[in-house]
Amino acid sequence: VQLQASGGGLVQSGTSLRLTCTASDVALDDYAIGWFLQTPGMEREGVACISGGDDRTFYPDSAKGRFTIARDHAKNTVYLQMSSLKPEDTAVYSCAAMKECTGPPVYVYWGQGTQVTVSS
Repeated sequence: VQLQASGGGLVQSGTSLRLTCTASDVALDDYAIGWFLQTPGMEREGVACISGGDDRTFYPDSAKGRFTIARDHAKNTVYLQMSSLKPEDTAVYSCAAMKECTGPPVYVYWGQGTQVTVSS
């Protein structure tokens, strides 16, 4: 099982982008889904998480007010809407199915990432 992240690209600073996380053979509703970014030489950083069951959302301070995570239950899809993008948001973004959004992370499935590049 593998999740697939898509929707990345080259955009200008201040614009918006929506990333999509899909899976063909697992019900994303059964899991918390997290979005993460990674840049070369840096540790992976969580930017949003949506819990399974009640769809509660969680964001680090760096993403609050700019990033929004949401599910489309009918499409078995989780989105990450990113707005007011900055050059420092440039990274590979990946999604992961997790046990829950809080506490020590327990990853169940990972997806291949999608590159987001924000030009100044």
